[in-house]
Amino acid sequence: MKYAGEAPEGLAAGQAAGPYGRVPTPASQDQPAQDEQRGTRARVVRSILDHGPSTAAELALRLELTQAAVRRHLDTLVGEGLVEPREKRVYGARTRGRPAKAFALTDCGRDAFDQAYDKLAGDALRWIAQAAGGGEMGEAAVAAFARARMAAQAEAYRAALAAAPPEDRTRALARALTEDGYAATARTAPVGEQLCQHHCPVAHVAEQFPQLCEAETEVFSRLLGTHVQRLATIAHGDGVCTTFIPNKTTASTSTAGRNPA
Repeated sequence: MKYAGEAPEGLAAGQAAGPYGRVPTPASQDQPAQDEQRGTRARVVRSILDHGPSTAAELALRLELTQAAVRRHLDTLVGEGLVEPREKRVYGARTRGRPAKAFALTDCGRDAFDQAYDKLAGDALRWIAQAAGGGEMGEAAVAAFARARMAAQAEAYRAALAAAPPEDRTRALARALTEDGYAATARTAPVGEQLCQHHCPVAHVAEQFPQLCEAETEVFSRLLGTHVQRLATIAHGDGVCTTFIPNKTTASTSTAGRNPA
């Protein structure tokens, strides 16, 4: 997780505020305080995950923090879309006053924790390979699955590209990929364009099954109507998945690329 601790935000231990406000300090001195803040927010989220919707008072008691500190972290977490306030369900007779708010995890908050989806997907693909007989036949079965998966996914991309002028199709594809969680961009490159995917939802599985990346590259080629070359992939340890799309005049000298080894 990526959350925070208990020191006053922006002030490192022993740092004082002068008569004109906070005394500037190097980023390296602020970092421990920021890390502590993130660590405490991680504890707040974990406590809600373990115990269900909780009030600030309940969280303060469990985490041995002040309610003021807990509320400050909850405000940040609500702003980040990780938790949301709800009316606390009351059983029996109501007491006077407004009922306390209970804070529950949002879907985004739950997704911040490690899930077993990658393992499930990897196990399923291994089962497909084994059921097909293993070896080359197993690899071919996984490749067939990857192509079928990408073909279904590509239908929405095809509609987006059809509505774009030819010179804007790479950018249209980037926008469609972004809507699917790939954080994609397109930029001009020498004798062509580069399609960059800054996030890959299946990167961990693709490390074990490169057929997923290869099927994606084939779909890009068909959608754009030209050979493309995969220059880098997140699954192979690169920071960004990068695909080169040559200009039409140079496409004949390009080949549909496979992932780098």
